Amino acid sequence: MSSNLAKISLFKKVLVSFFLCCLIIIITFFALLEKQLNKKLPLQNAQLLTVKKGTSVASFAKILVNKGWLANRFWLKSYARLNPDKVKIKAGTYQLTPDITLRALLEHVSTGKEYQFSMTFIEGSTFKDWLEKIQQQPRLSHSLSTLTVEEISQRLNIKANNPEGWFFPETYAFTQGTLDIDLLTRAHAVMQQKLAPLWQQRAKGLPYKNAYQALIMASIIEKETSYLAEQPLIASVFINRLAKKMRLQTDPTVIYGLGDRYQGDITRAHLREKTAYNTYRINGLPPTPIAMPGISAIKAALNPATSDYFYFVSQGNGKHVFSKTLTEHNIAVRKFLARQRNKK
Repeated sequence: MSSNLAKISLFKKVLVSFFLCCLIIIITFFALLEKQLNKKLPLQNAQLLTVKKGTSVASFAKILVNKGWLANRFWLKSYARLNPDKVKIKAGTYQLTPDITLRALLEHVSTGKEYQFSMTFIEGSTFKDWLEKIQQQPRLSHSLSTLTVEEISQRLNIKANNPEGWFFPETYAFTQGTLDIDLLTRAHAVMQQKLAPLWQQRAKGLPYKNAYQALIMASIIEKETSYLAEQPLIASVFINRLAKKMRLQTDPTVIYGLGDRYQGDITRAHLREKTAYNTYRINGLPPTPIAMPGISAIKAALNPATSDYFYFVSQGNGKHVFSKTLTEHNIAVRKFLARQRNKK
């Protein structure tokens, strides 16, 4: 009897010891797992990691091992087995910073928190400039190179054959592989969103039949000056000229009409040449905008300053001299030319 009790007692001790060993192993395993998850990856600089569609957990772990960011695949695969809902490998391009941990990386990849690239389009840039910049961006998927300008307009549901002016200049974020035309779609939508309420809040008595004509005027103002404080005054000059049936006579429209033929100087022959955009030869506004106007130029076109000015000429420092009469203007022009000669 005592022998049986001794055996039972020994068995209990062995069983308790076994469970204690198992518990220690489990606790140790999870402690090591937690340590591996919170360990920073050995990165010296920020890097981009592109994960292809269909990548499995095992393949993803192998990628990290091959890059030298993990010593082995064991801990990542173990964590994935224990937490399948937290490890879902989504395709995309992700940024890894030097302080990133394995846990943080898995959160990025599982939630699809892709790295945002960006492109900045400045005020006064043209649609041609935009297309060139987009074509040079390797992170975009390209579909525009085989399309004509008219075809691009059609795909964007822009009524004009020339979509110039219809894209709002600012910085746009995008992820790897975004379609180039989708970026233009967003920029076009932003321009429409910006223009519509400003058109509703426009000053009375403006010589525009619709918001598109205001956009044309805004583009001319944008190209005439980068000094924002002057834009409402520049707008007033053009409004005053239109009210008096005077031609706008603005050089940026001539330049736009010349296209690739413009080589940095406007000649007298250029001013005499009758193109659809030469406002020295045509009455009123040109048929389309000549650039992408920013919000300041749009506001100036729709709420210009009140003035008696009909002329302006550059001071050579980004600002302009405004004149009420042609005589005053000619004097200002001679002074400007004299300054230019003295600089040479």
